[in-house]
Amino acid sequence: MTRTWLVTGAARGIGREIALAALRNGMRVVATARDPRKLSEAFPEAGDSLLAVKLDVTRPEQAEAAVALAREQFGGVDILVNNAGFGQLGHLETVDHPSIVRQFDTNVYGLIHVTRAVLPIMRQQRRGHIFNLSSIGGTLGFDGAAIYCATKFAVEGLSESLALELERFGIGVTIVEPGFFRTDFLDSSSVRYGEKMIPEYSDAAAQQRAQYDAYSHSQPGDPAKLGELIVEVANSPSPPLRLVAGSDALEMSRSLLDKRQTELESWADRAVSTDYLGK
Repeated sequence: MTRTWLVTGAARGIGREIALAALRNGMRVVATARDPRKLSEAFPEAGDSLLAVKLDVTRPEQAEAAVALAREQFGGVDILVNNAGFGQLGHLETVDHPSIVRQFDTNVYGLIHVTRAVLPIMRQQRRGHIFNLSSIGGTLGFDGAAIYCATKFAVEGLSESLALELERFGIGVTIVEPGFFRTDFLDSSSVRYGEKMIPEYSDAAAQQRAQYDAYSHSQPGDPAKLGELIVEVANSPSPPLRLVAGSDALEMSRSLLDKRQTELESWADRAVSTDYLGK
């Protein structure tokens, strides 16, 4: 069965590789980006299987227009990949309010806008699958990334609840939790750092930036392989709610679960001590 995918932030990185993997597997793809000219460069040989659409996910009217074009061109949307986003790094006090708003507008509200635009079609079809790109930073915190992690934790909670809401309509949800993949995420063209100069954070901030600059484009994850994995999951009869991607993310996730289990049990008696006793 040829299905239609809608992929946000598809001009580069993980979004582009997911769209390419879907195309290689005979799917139709609605690829979106804020600058549609970059989509033409990203998919020069896609042909009629690709529909390139301008979409700034922070604008709900553009999300609705993109979905309307997908329905007009391909008859609907079967798979939604909410990939658009960027990383706002920097210690909490060093990130100004407008930057915090931009981060939530893109990573959280943008995802919500596109999902709300697609859901009426999926409900009518009584089928569909939504992939929400979270991060290993949506399961555990990172020093100097409070705002970014906050948005990805929000995606996790939203997605887990959404999965319960949509199961009755035959619509699945998978939260993708990548580790560090070799994309432009840490490149100056994507990542943002806090710009408020606070002496107490200066050494840590400089060290963080130097480490990430050195790590940029040397990350262990292969985005092309992640694209193929997403297609595999989309074709699975029992897709997971959470999909950890990358050996680094797997190691960090296992360590996190072990620590949480230990902490949970060490405070278990105090947890139950807060219950009412008797009537």
